Amino acid sequence: TLSQSATVYRQHEIPQTVNHQNGNCHIFTTFASYQSHVMNKVKRLPYGISDFSDLRRQNLYYADKTQYIPTMETAGNFLFLIRPRRFGKSIFLSMLAAYYDIERQDKFDELFDGLWIQQNTTEEKGKYQVLYLDFSQATVGLDGTLQQRFDIYCSIKLNSFAQKYSKYYDSDFARQVKAFEPNSSAQLGYICDEAKKRGHQLYLIIDEYDNFTNNVLNEKGEQVYHALTHATGFYREVFKLYKANFQRILMMGVSPVTLDDLTSGFNIALNITADPDFNMMLGFSETEVREMIAYYQQAGLIKADTEDMIAEMKPWYDNYCFARASLKTDPKMFNSDMVVYYLRHHIAHGTSPEQMLDNNTRTDYKKLQRLVELDGMSEKERGYIQQIAAEGSIVAELHMSFPAERIFDEGNFISLLYYYGMLTIVGTRGVRLVLGIPNNNVRKQYYEYMLEEFRQSTRINLNNLIDTFDDMAFDGKWLGAFKFIAEKYAEVSSVRNGMEGERNLQGFVMCALSLCSYYLMLPEIEMSHGYCDIFLMPDLMRYPEVAHSYILELKYLTGKDNDQKADEQWQEAEEQVRRYVADRKVQQMIKGTELHLIRMQMRLTELLRIEEVH
Repeated sequence: TLSQSATVYRQHEIPQTVNHQNGNCHIFTTFASYQSHVMNKVKRLPYGISDFSDLRRQNLYYADKTQYIPTMETAGNFLFLIRPRRFGKSIFLSMLAAYYDIERQDKFDELFDGLWIQQNTTEEKGKYQVLYLDFSQATVGLDGTLQQRFDIYCSIKLNSFAQKYSKYYDSDFARQVKAFEPNSSAQLGYICDEAKKRGHQLYLIIDEYDNFTNNVLNEKGEQVYHALTHATGFYREVFKLYKANFQRILMMGVSPVTLDDLTSGFNIALNITADPDFNMMLGFSETEVREMIAYYQQAGLIKADTEDMIAEMKPWYDNYCFARASLKTDPKMFNSDMVVYYLRHHIAHGTSPEQMLDNNTRTDYKKLQRLVELDGMSEKERGYIQQIAAEGSIVAELHMSFPAERIFDEGNFISLLYYYGMLTIVGTRGVRLVLGIPNNNVRKQYYEYMLEEFRQSTRINLNNLIDTFDDMAFDGKWLGAFKFIAEKYAEVSSVRNGMEGERNLQGFVMCALSLCSYYLMLPEIEMSHGYCDIFLMPDLMRYPEVAHSYILELKYLTGKDNDQKADEQWQEAEEQVRRYVADRKVQQMIKGTELHLIRMQMRLTELLRIEEVH
């Protein structure tokens, strides 16, 4: 049986036979043949799969989210939800399409076998003709005008809709729909009119509703974007048709910008983005991650310890919260795409990926980078990025609605970072939220952005820094690394005043240290009634040879600070690091490595002194 085989697999032995319940047996002569046999029986991970029906028919693993179907029905008929990319939006939407589609009801048990909703169906099941649009497919970069390209995509989908549901209409229905081509608005209007005459219910699902317009904004500029989303712009006109003609609408995307511009503040749908009922609907909870690990362990395809894997994933993929009311009630959520990326590597290679950051997320980072490089971005917004990178969080009011022309208004830019998954809710401060960097995956992207800014402005070369990290991690020779970072900081610094300079220093030091793969960098971590500037925790799971760990306390002096202030600050740094090391959790975090307490003092761009506190 599979469970018996799993034990053999974990021991890396070649099984001679695997007995089946019917009394037959297979003979395996190589471990590879045995592994192939197991893989054919076990659900594969759905990496890169976005269609629910394909996922179920191909026997891929599915984390059951069907329990949210009744909750969504109760919430309303016209819904809108924002989540960062790679959180399972497409799979969830295609699952809903399969559930409500009148043409797939004969396949309901096949598609939903074993899932929660199979035993808890709602009255709405299978009552709709579903129009499913994915606006990431309405490509901006092809030939023709923007409207022509958008119309081509929509016409293809509307013609497919007419063919699929033709039996519910007159015999020439599909031909009549095609006759309006390429005017997709006319096609949609005809379909809705014919459906209304016959009492058919229509469900509109739009995935990546803002992808088309975000690409226009990034690649064509705000003037072109404004023309298609305002006044009589074709994109705005299309959205006018929706609410009046569909009994249910569900749209998902990554920001509220487009919908605000199109509809003057969400008059087309209820925004459930921050509703605690849906906080855990997308992404994976820790329970779901553990269930996935257990499934593949039982199949013999993952051999690592569950607690070790969870401990390794948490700093990189976890800690998302999307609703203020869920802070104290719900567990934090994992990025689902990242979890699948990690588990696939374990199944394929028996180890964790060397790079915990999936290269696919760099595409998202580049999109954000282009967005924040629009002409409207000022030094104030760049200062926000520096503050977030240096301190790990920022206090702000979360704005649920704002147009593109006001992206850089106070508060909107920070809210945009939240919607892109670059910030998440980590606490409250009165009526406002504390928005923090969720994990190392995102933190690394902030540092990459800042390092790119430094490189472009000064052509700084940090290549030699990598050599000093080996000395630091393996031999405890830390001075070379920190002196090198201080020298490079002097090359790139653009200090204007004391406070901004201090933040500039912290941000640069952490950006430089982020290039070191041997440590998990924890800035502003709370220890013994204080906040340690930088804690370098050894990543022994991937680099067990690391023998040294570090606490770094940075002190910054303005040009006006006198020697007495410098001495007082220097003494304060010693007292702080001694207090930090007394924290009980420090010994757990250094994991048996030798801990070095480093204090470092800068005056503007000059390194005054640096030493280890013994």
